[in-house]
Amino acid sequence: MISEQDKLGAAQVPGVGAGRMGGTMEGKLRNMTSVYITKADKMLLLFRQGGRVVNDVWTGSAGGHFEECELNDARACVLREMEEELGLKESDVKNLAMRYITLRRTKGEVRQNYYFFAELSDEADAHPVSNEGIARWFSYSELSALEMPYTAKFVIAHYLKEGCMTDEIYGGVADGETVVFTKLPEF
Repeated sequence: MISEQDKLGAAQVPGVGAGRMGGTMEGKLRNMTSVYITKADKMLLLFRQGGRVVNDVWTGSAGGHFEECELNDARACVLREMEEELGLKESDVKNLAMRYITLRRTKGEVRQNYYFFAELSDEADAHPVSNEGIARWFSYSELSALEMPYTAKFVIAHYLKEGCMTDEIYGGVADGETVVFTKLPEF
């Protein structure tokens, strides 16, 4: 169990409780990436439909599983997913940066999520259409009420509270009650 002292960096999300602790696993990993595209005080989200792992919840603007050739390049994965799912190219966004890496153990595997944030460029189509679901802009104040995947909900809460004001990269570990974030300095 994580102490109150250790939870200082944790984002709090209402309605999310404790999960099962302990157990064994065989070393299965699932590497995924997401990009959250912003414009002014709005964020583009996708109501994902028909996905293999995530369905009927609001997710990042685009994202998905790493291809074998991308296992050491999360940026390549997120750019491919952005073009496949939204028809947006790297030139359609600015300030694309990985800001969060989360770990969660669930369903016999460790899920590693790489979260990117970017701003839609002024020249890009502000109403992209997705082949994975319904793309829609939300004001930042609406985000906390949306149903999202477990770690994504905590990433967005932390980003709106702290992450949007820095250029830091944060690591987050899901413990069944929350996601505990810490800065990942380069050294």
